[in-house]
Amino acid sequence: MGQGSRMGRWIGLLALGCAAQPVFAAAPDADRRVEAVQFAKDAKTAAITGTIKGHQYVDYTVRGGAGQTLAVALKPGNPQNYFNINPPGVETSMFIGSTSGNQAKRILPSDGEYTVRVYLMRAAARRNETSSYTLNVGVDGKALPAVSAAKDALIRGTQFHASANMVCARADNPQFKRCDGYVIRRGYDGTATLEVRWADGLRRSVLFSRMQPVASDSVESMTYTRTADVTVVSIGKDERFEVPDVLLTGG
Repeated sequence: MGQGSRMGRWIGLLALGCAAQPVFAAAPDADRRVEAVQFAKDAKTAAITGTIKGHQYVDYTVRGGAGQTLAVALKPGNPQNYFNINPPGVETSMFIGSTSGNQAKRILPSDGEYTVRVYLMRAAARRNETSSYTLNVGVDGKALPAVSAAKDALIRGTQFHASANMVCARADNPQFKRCDGYVIRRGYDGTATLEVRWADGLRRSVLFSRMQPVASDSVESMTYTRTADVTVVSIGKDERFEVPDVLLTGG
């Protein structure tokens, strides 16, 4: 692999405390290994042992549903060995071990395949160091099923029940004044997964429970306020969007 492509991959792997988060490496990648997490019958957790060396990394994939809790713990054999968690179909991490430690417990905002990436930090990788580790992965709780299309029609060709153009803001691009919200309703009480889409391709998933946002796929903390029939959601200091009640409930 050339210097340029390796540099690009490390931009994807490592978080150095900045707002831009790790992105997935472009395939094919000889250093990448993918393994699906397998749970024994009736088990909610799995213990996985492995070894990585140098620039090698492993993507462990695990399926989860909105409302379930994903718990991950890493026991590394090298202090420069960490893991990140990436949500389904999104190129930014919702947990970064190098800044948040070796244990994570996150409520999942959407259905799909999540990725737990185990890797060595750049300095250790360049020294061709090795780490033998144990990774514990668990998915617990009852998933919140989507309302069936028979009861709430879907937008043709999608998994979404409805969409709306919303007021929004991004600190990294003040020109963004609007964004699109797509919703998967999981009830008619304001329980739903909202997917926010900006014009530049950035996406954000937020799980609402009875009108209250309870989880997102961002590494940043989430807060919200209520104004009349609108929920104003803030993700860290960078993202803000206004969600009308009718989008979540269906009117």
